[in-house]
Amino acid sequence: MNFDACQWPVGAEAEAAKMLARDRDSRLMELDEESLNCGNLCDRLRAAAPAVLIRNDGCVFALESANGSRAVLIQPDGRAVRISLAQLAESFASTEAAAQRGEIAKLLEECGIQGRERERGMRALVAERIAEIPAGKVLKVRSHPGSPFARQLAEAGFFRRLAGFALGHLVDYALTLAAWIAIGSAALGGHVDLGGLMAWALLLATIVPVRLWVAWSQGMLAVSAGGLMKQRLLAGALNLDSDALRTEGLGRMLARSLEAEALESLSLSGGLAALLAVLELGVAAAVLVRGAGGGILGGLLAVWVAVTLGAGWIYVRRRWRWTGSRLSMTHDLVERMAGHRTRLAQEPPEEWHRGEDEALARYAADSAHMDRVAAFLSAAAPHGWMLLAFCGLLPIWVGGGVTPEAASIAIGGILLADSSLRRLANGLSQLAGAGIAWREVSGLFHAAAQGIAEGREDSSRGEKVLEASDLVFRHLPRGAAILRGCSLQIRRGDFVLLEGSSGSGKSTLAGVLTGLRKPESGMLLAGGLDIHTLGERGWRRRIAAAPQYHENHVLSASFAFNLLMGRGWPPEKKDMEEAEAVCRELGLGPLLDRMPAGLSQMVGETGWQLSQGERSRLFIARALLQGGSLTVLDECFAALDPENLRQALECVLRRAESLLVVAHP
Repeated sequence: MNFDACQWPVGAEAEAAKMLARDRDSRLMELDEESLNCGNLCDRLRAAAPAVLIRNDGCVFALESANGSRAVLIQPDGRAVRISLAQLAESFASTEAAAQRGEIAKLLEECGIQGRERERGMRALVAERIAEIPAGKVLKVRSHPGSPFARQLAEAGFFRRLAGFALGHLVDYALTLAAWIAIGSAALGGHVDLGGLMAWALLLATIVPVRLWVAWSQGMLAVSAGGLMKQRLLAGALNLDSDALRTEGLGRMLARSLEAEALESLSLSGGLAALLAVLELGVAAAVLVRGAGGGILGGLLAVWVAVTLGAGWIYVRRRWRWTGSRLSMTHDLVERMAGHRTRLAQEPPEEWHRGEDEALARYAADSAHMDRVAAFLSAAAPHGWMLLAFCGLLPIWVGGGVTPEAASIAIGGILLADSSLRRLANGLSQLAGAGIAWREVSGLFHAAAQGIAEGREDSSRGEKVLEASDLVFRHLPRGAAILRGCSLQIRRGDFVLLEGSSGSGKSTLAGVLTGLRKPESGMLLAGGLDIHTLGERGWRRRIAAAPQYHENHVLSASFAFNLLMGRGWPPEKKDMEEAEAVCRELGLGPLLDRMPAGLSQMVGETGWQLSQGERSRLFIARALLQGGSLTVLDECFAALDPENLRQALECVLRRAESLLVVAHP
């Protein structure tokens, strides 16, 4: 099968899936490329689907699904073919297994093992020897985090699990009612016998596995939806404009992070509670209609549900105002803490706490207003229903003519409605918190869609590596233009030096060219294609960048990981060799020799501390190892002494295909 002939939907990604070598039940997925080892291939292939499988000989398979003992492959013409999963696994492991059989056969012959034991030993030893040998690679196909969220939920099986969860809860509810009907009918009829007790006990025993299923379904719903939500918000955070983030301040970002955490828990728990409350209210209404005063009680229940929903809406508005006060205080507190030294030096003492008492008083008032409505939802809503329902039953009972069975059914319906209203009130409270949290993080959610590629990357390189025409950029929508009418061309083999004074827009232009900032207008092409055609990943594969020191980071991981972030992980042997070669060419050889673990040494805040010059050369090496057709270095040589500068510059000029260096005059 020709991999290039496979037509993937817009917004889909093909990413490598890491399968743990000896864990048969592993379904851990990594975003870094990993070999598909021969051990337990059937289990690995079953866990990987849907995926693209690449065998060592270059043969490519599009695996649509793998269930049980069968797999479904997609042919180049789009047709699906069902084959045995064992045969597919054998096609990957056959070459490596054949290479081991001769040596193992000789070993078994020397040991005198014959017959059936010889064949069993052959299979066991071959499987053991080839378990860690790569048989190919697997590319997991999944939706981009910015694609429609409903599609992501459907692919994760969320709606299927949600239907199973709702059905399981209804079955649980029905079994509970049936158990009470069985024991209640026997008690009211005065004929409790062994058969009735056995039926009651059997119903109670059946409830146990049903409730286990409901609890498991609820957990799986939380895991699947929560994981997708975190992934989406992270993708959105990475797509946010860095200049806009700087204007928000630390306090605003902290408040947004807190609300992002609350969104997942509150939306899932509140949404499920509200769904169950609606289902239970429907059952409770059906029970009330069959009991004494059914029409009256049904109408009263509808009225009280409307009152509860109205109180819920008032609670949302009150909590909205309270959250605004809380986040405003959080923002001010963090900003005051961050600028504490400056305030001590520049502000008079009488100004240090100005406005704090007013903010606290406003927060306390908003809290009191919200708590009053919350108290009604949590306590008055269910208890008020009980009082209203029994007031509605009182005239019917006083009038007489009510059978014990009808009275029992009415009381049972009232109790069921009471439980449902409690769940509804709790769900409304949590959904209110989720709605307010959504207001804070909706920008992150929608920003994730900016990372979807609108087309396929063209692998051919034109003569022009980068072309910009009439670029206009401003940090704020109505602010002054930092770039206006900026145009340039960089061809393959060009080495360009961009100089200018501080604040002249050099770094802004570098950020626009590398895709870190988006221009307001103008044309920007890499190899004849714009960023919407290539996608952000495709653009960064062509344009490798080392931003300024304060915009670049050393992660708390191995030195090799920080070097090879732009490549697949874990790296192959040739990647490690090239990384070490680049480091030594940049003058980092003495550093590697000093570090006990070499490239595997942990660096960053919790590891080996790097000097500013060593960090600068690490950033240069990272950009060079990314292998783009154009390398952009933004003031990366400023922290280097003359000798290291000469050595680093020689390495960059030797290894970069095309180069743009931003520097002060």
